[in-house]
Amino acid sequence: MLIVALTGGIGSGKSLAAQYFSELGARVVDADQLARVAIERGSDGFDEVALRFGEQIMRDGDIDRKALAEIIFADLKAKSDLEEIIHPRVRELFAEVVADLKPDEVLIYEIPLLVETGAAENFDLIITIEADLEIRKERLRKRGMFSSEIEKRIAQQASREDREAIADFILINDGDEDQLLRAVENLWEELPGRAK
Repeated sequence: MLIVALTGGIGSGKSLAAQYFSELGARVVDADQLARVAIERGSDGFDEVALRFGEQIMRDGDIDRKALAEIIFADLKAKSDLEEIIHPRVRELFAEVVADLKPDEVLIYEIPLLVETGAAENFDLIITIEADLEIRKERLRKRGMFSSEIEKRIAQQASREDREAIADFILINDGDEDQLLRAVENLWEELPGRAK
């Protein structure tokens, strides 16, 4: 089996690349999805988040993720508190996925905060998707994000240089979707023989 981290800054095209890897036969898991599972209603994580952040993040008995995001991107202590609740649970969920892998499977783990969480050593290979900063910002604006929100999120992520420094492969996604697909297909052909 091969356990591969797929990282990149916000707006770089990680999710699209992950989709392409899935279509090529990889098992793809999204760290953000595991983070959602870690605090879904009825879980210990949900109870801890509700206790820490209170009614301001609740809507109809569930966590309002947009309200929570606004708080944590404006307050580093709140962000740190949330990460202390979520990250250990995400690691446990990820370990369950790895334990379930078949010997010949390639797992692509989409993990935006690879550098920030110091998790690079947990992977056989690391791929980072990178794109020109202005292209990333334009993609995010098209998703409906405000410029101030984009700037805050980019500022709280590791730099392109930090991601590239730990990467085994760097995919540049400054072009269109077809170009990214071709780059992913080419990389997929290289992956099987690269296991440690």
